[in-house]
Amino acid sequence: MARHFYVDAVGLREISKPASLRDRGGFWIAAGSLEVHLGIDADFKPARKAHVALLIEDLDELRIRLGDRGFEPGPIEFELSGFRRCYVDDPFGNRVELMQSL
Repeated sequence: MARHFYVDAVGLREISKPASLRDRGGFWIAAGSLEVHLGIDADFKPARKAHVALLIEDLDELRIRLGDRGFEPGPIEFELSGFRRCYVDDPFGNRVELMQSL
C-alpha cells in the first residue's frame, strides 16, 4: 500500500535499505537529496496535525494522478503566501502536504 501511494501515485523513487535492516520490513523512498524511511508499527496511530510537506512542480497533475489511483486530495489552498497547496492522506492516515511554488 505504501509503494502504491508514495512511488506509483506521488512519484518518489524507492531506494534500497541496508542489508542489516531489510528483515525489519518497511521501505525507503527518495526524491533528490530527500530520504524518507517508512517502517512498520503494529500500534501505529497517525497524528492529526503533524505532517510532511513535499514541494512539487505541478500540483494539478499530481492531484489527477492521486485521484486516478484512489487517493482523494483535499481542496487547493492559497493562504500560505507564495504557494498553492493541498493535503492528502496516505493509506495509513498520515497527512501529506503537497506544495507548489507560485
